[in-house]
Amino acid sequence: MTDPHPTVLHLPRRIGAINTLGLWTLYRKEVQRFLKVFVQTLLAPAVTTWLFIIVFSLAFGQNRPAVDGVPFVEFLAPGLILMSILNNAFANSSSSILVSKVQGNTVDYLMPPISAGELATAFIAGAATRGLLVGAFTAAAMLPFIDLVPDVPWAALYFGIGAALMLGMVGVIGGVWAEKFDHMAAVTNFIIMPLTFLSGTFYSVSILPEPFQTLSHWNPFFYMIDGFRYGFTGHADGNVIIGAAVVAAINLVLLIACYLVLRSGWRLKT
Repeated sequence: MTDPHPTVLHLPRRIGAINTLGLWTLYRKEVQRFLKVFVQTLLAPAVTTWLFIIVFSLAFGQNRPAVDGVPFVEFLAPGLILMSILNNAFANSSSSILVSKVQGNTVDYLMPPISAGELATAFIAGAATRGLLVGAFTAAAMLPFIDLVPDVPWAALYFGIGAALMLGMVGVIGGVWAEKFDHMAAVTNFIIMPLTFLSGTFYSVSILPEPFQTLSHWNPFFYMIDGFRYGFTGHADGNVIIGAAVVAAINLVLLIACYLVLRSGWRLKT
């Protein structure tokens, strides 16, 4: 007779060196999280940046001289696009981790068999995706008014992706460190925004007197904005190759820091 209750052997699941399913699932969760409120996360930043362009065009566009042959508005646009990429990449990873800590559901990504490297990759990739999508939406909103065809496509791509990754990683570290929303607001208001505004977003650092011109070159945001602007206009205030190396070095350090912080479980395992 056939046994009506056959014995089922539950073999251990073999995940392999990389848990691709877990990594992809967490990445999708990060992306769907901001796509569900795309009016707030994608369209609103694009409209805000578009208003910046309108105001600067009406108030200063006709009176400001060209910067090394580049009309002022065309000089300004890449800086504003990258600023939106930076802010939104940081906001995505930092808010995702902080909200999960406040709501007490960090267990959702700490309990599954996902390594610290896979956690870091998913959070950073999700943040970079949002930053780049916001940048694309912002550029699309400017296209009817400004020529945004890249002169040096590799530079625009490299510095755009590098900036999104950098602030995504800063957001991971900030989200783990923060214990309440006031902490994240402090990081945004006293670190991210000052570094962005003092990096040449709205002006060429070459017009600054010393020692402010030299100090600007110690600001990592300067190299990202300068390189990204070079990609669209062919104009750069600094050395683009040095800037590319600085961005790569900082991103490597931040990646290691994200991995170590997530592996330690600091302020996550409570």
